[in-house]
Amino acid sequence: MRGKERNFIHMADRAQDERFMAEALRLAHQHLGATGSNPSVGCVIVGDEGDGPKIVGRAVTAIGGRPHAETQALASAGEAARGATAYVTLEPCSHHGKTPPCADALIAAGVARVVVAVMDPDERVAGRGLAMLRDAGIEVVTGVNEEEGERELEAYLMRKRNHRPYVTLKLAVSADGMIGMKGQGQVRITGAPARDFVHRLRAETDAILVGIGTAIADDPELTARVAGLEHRSPLRIVIDGDLDLPLGSKLVRTAREVPVLAVTGEQHGSVAFVERRQALEALGVEVVVCDPSAPGDFLAALATRGISSLLVEGGARTAQLFLNAGLVDRILLLTGPATLGEEGVPSPLERNLVPVGFLHTRTDTFGDDLLDTYEYERTP
Repeated sequence: MRGKERNFIHMADRAQDERFMAEALRLAHQHLGATGSNPSVGCVIVGDEGDGPKIVGRAVTAIGGRPHAETQALASAGEAARGATAYVTLEPCSHHGKTPPCADALIAAGVARVVVAVMDPDERVAGRGLAMLRDAGIEVVTGVNEEEGERELEAYLMRKRNHRPYVTLKLAVSADGMIGMKGQGQVRITGAPARDFVHRLRAETDAILVGIGTAIADDPELTARVAGLEHRSPLRIVIDGDLDLPLGSKLVRTAREVPVLAVTGEQHGSVAFVERRQALEALGVEVVVCDPSAPGDFLAALATRGISSLLVEGGARTAQLFLNAGLVDRILLLTGPATLGEEGVPSPLERNLVPVGFLHTRTDTFGDDLLDTYEYERTP
């Protein structure tokens, strides 16, 4: 059907738009946390082959951030894109970067209609992509499944709107409110299903952070140890004012495989400090000077690196630091059935003791463990 416009504006039916946008959002979730500084966007091309609308092309932003979803979906659709409707979870880009604008690609492909879930707050786009499409005579519909789109893109939107990553605090707490045992290193509080959930969460997150106390006591690896997702382990960050991270720790030993940042405060002039820094850097750890007691400044610095999502995993002091600064957007509280007793390390929060401003949104079960999700209600 080369050269023939298949105009099916009757597809403006809202329920149908929502159905195809839901598929685009499902696609977008597949590469969450794996697209670098670019958002993970889903795109579905829907054409009419005479027996009703059907998907003729679909794609998600490639791992690493390029190619974008729209250009891949258009390539998949080929000539079937002419006269079709494109469902895109985020406004198509309008600026020239390392690749041409996606708005241009949609225009060149001859789509008749573009449906968008969320407007892009990036100052290089911010409505310009939609204006380009409309100027080319393409019908544009916005706000379809917008609430779901905002949730799927929440990390990217936080970085663009607030110039910091979206922060999730994850804690595993025993039935008696403890996060570990004094002097015993890492203590398993939850079962295998819950731990599998956490590893998948890491694979969907740009960076993960712990304090030096946790790094020394637990000697964690902080990678995504799920079959098929190992390559999607996040950037690993340790708040380490005196650069005490042991050279033989799992984090340091694997720093050349999965990047590690050690965050320290003002430069120390002591010979010992300089030697510790040189030793860490020689093993592949990047040392960043930024006041660990001012998490807002540190988050802003992460945003300039393109980090959109941060998972804070402990310990108690680090969790409290972010809570006190009002920089936690979501709390994931895993509660196991066992008790740890008087030798336990108290958690900064429990199911019945969550900071003011957080709304309980859901409870999930993983075997014998409970996962409670709390989200901070910020004013628009």
